[in-house]
Amino acid sequence: MSAEFALPGCCRWLACCERLRAVLLVLAGLTLGAHASHAQELEAREEAALRQAAAVVAPSLVKIETVGGLDRVQEVLLGTGPTTGIAVGADGYIISSAFNFLSRPATILVTLADGRRLPATRVATDHLRMLTLLKVEADNLVPPQAAPLAEIQVGQWALALGKSLDENPSVSLGIVSALGRVWGKAIQTDCKVSPVNYGGALVDVQGRVMGVLVPLSPTASGDVAGVEWYDSGIGFAIPLENVLASLERLKQGKDLSAGLMGVTLKGQDLYEKKPQIDRVRYGSPAFEAGLKDGDLLVELDGKAVRSQAQMKHVLGNKYAGDTVKVTVERSGERLTRDLVLTDRLVPYELPFLGLLPVRAGSGAKDLVGLGVRYVYPESPASRAGIERGDQITALGGVAITQADAMADQVSRLRPGDKLAVTIKRGEETRELSITSGTTPVIVPVDIRPSPQPPREQELADPNLKLGRFTAKSDAHDHEYWAFVPDDYNPDFEYSLLVWLHPPGDTMEAAMLKAWQTHCEEWGIVLLAPKAKNLAGWTPDEGEFVKDLTEQFQQQYRIDKTRTVLHTHGGTGMFAFGLTFKHRTLYRALIGSAISLPSPPPDNEPESRQQFHLTSADGDPLHRLVLMTAKTLRDQKFPVVHTILSGRGGQYPSGAVLLEMAIWLDSLDRI
Repeated sequence: MSAEFALPGCCRWLACCERLRAVLLVLAGLTLGAHASHAQELEAREEAALRQAAAVVAPSLVKIETVGGLDRVQEVLLGTGPTTGIAVGADGYIISSAFNFLSRPATILVTLADGRRLPATRVATDHLRMLTLLKVEADNLVPPQAAPLAEIQVGQWALALGKSLDENPSVSLGIVSALGRVWGKAIQTDCKVSPVNYGGALVDVQGRVMGVLVPLSPTASGDVAGVEWYDSGIGFAIPLENVLASLERLKQGKDLSAGLMGVTLKGQDLYEKKPQIDRVRYGSPAFEAGLKDGDLLVELDGKAVRSQAQMKHVLGNKYAGDTVKVTVERSGERLTRDLVLTDRLVPYELPFLGLLPVRAGSGAKDLVGLGVRYVYPESPASRAGIERGDQITALGGVAITQADAMADQVSRLRPGDKLAVTIKRGEETRELSITSGTTPVIVPVDIRPSPQPPREQELADPNLKLGRFTAKSDAHDHEYWAFVPDDYNPDFEYSLLVWLHPPGDTMEAAMLKAWQTHCEEWGIVLLAPKAKNLAGWTPDEGEFVKDLTEQFQQQYRIDKTRTVLHTHGGTGMFAFGLTFKHRTLYRALIGSAISLPSPPPDNEPESRQQFHLTSADGDPLHRLVLMTAKTLRDQKFPVVHTILSGRGGQYPSGAVLLEMAIWLDSLDRI
């Protein structure tokens, strides 16, 4: 819990001091009845100490106003009110939260403690710690004293100061909850931290600044990560001592970014799982240093790392350009390498062989390897001589029995890599050579649905709903409707198409009419969550959609590689946001007349996401969809973009709808 007050003379001042007074009274062994005068004296001293601490820092705080720019970033509505900064140099340098400038304002105005109102320029941004350095043409600014990080202790009192409305700072009282949070970057506090005081100061009772208030998230990254925590009792501050250590680099006018090694680790357990490398990204610092898949990380900069969490803590404060000494264990031998971290990895490009595997539950029998259901024309598989009906028994000398294992193996290649493939055709075994290619940008129309054997027995769950039905999610108090083919067979893996309706219209009848036949023919479960307000989706409804998707994956036999979001019209921002936030859940997005709201994240080999876009050449949005397709392709995401003739605005039908169904069905291609 935290208390809030404004300086000076706020009527809520006593409430702000109540926690501190109560604790000190207990520690002193006092009773209110026996020592009333002593308590009053103590209260007065407490009040004076807190006022003094805030007053000491007040001359270092500035009010920041922005003019112009974006209204939203990634579904987050940006405020237009003043924010806060801290002077870090008498010569006009000011540090603030980078969140305050996400709108890319045309003008930045700073009001100093002495009342001067001056234009400011952005010097550089620290993307690792989410800070921005500003400069005003002024002298005699008053930098605060930094609290040494070594002296900050969990449980000590803290004041969160902001300067957005009044001449005097707004103050929230709390404690230091934890140190080294968000992988070593931040101090955690239970003071109220929100956009109102982002960029402000976390202060100790001696009037020293412990840190700069910023939004951060322990589990997410990105420009708006952590904003959802505001006023929740969980706030973060970047230690001012660390800010000052990187200040000279920022003054040079070059942005600072998080340093990347270019590896992914095996497993998801951050604390129990050993940091064993699963993949080394091509062209990355780890690749150039000679690290390999399967290496076990044992030391970073001389510090032992026994878990993935320890690795993240060591790297959490490293910038691109920093050198890291890495020790790995390989085949019982320890190897040490120096590598220079980077801010950008070579975009991952999904390799492609050009075949669809026979699916489990499709009725195929007597397979000794992976059956081939379809071969793409002019693909690497076609050129290598692989045919429909062949069984792949080995790839690159590795025995093949399952599609997901082969897909994982292929995903570790690069387009142009050659390897041997062993196939069984009838009673004959053949050794072929195949060269991996890139995912095609067109959808073959001759692909046929995978065979769906009839259900031979009653469903194990008699309450499992089939056909079209409506229901309500009690956990989220939201309604949804769905269509599950009546001949649903739990032995067969289905696609899951999650429909996000546009603002103003759920399109329920139209979507059922458009997709029912395709669902029955291609084995698709259609799931349609409804926004609470028909006017449109809000960012916090993303958890409802995610939870409902996972619920259907558990209730029905769903192929996770074919779990896809689908939308049309004005829901593009929400759909792209969900797609990139839950990358291992949603493997693809089918979008009609939608565009990217912001640059996409890096393409990741673990999620292997893909996109199908549709737009009409006469639609005013068409140019933005073209730019979206180009931006995604520049990041090496596989993209199919179908362009229609006409004014657009209508939901696709006919051949385009069939193309969507085929594309969705073929997402398990290798």
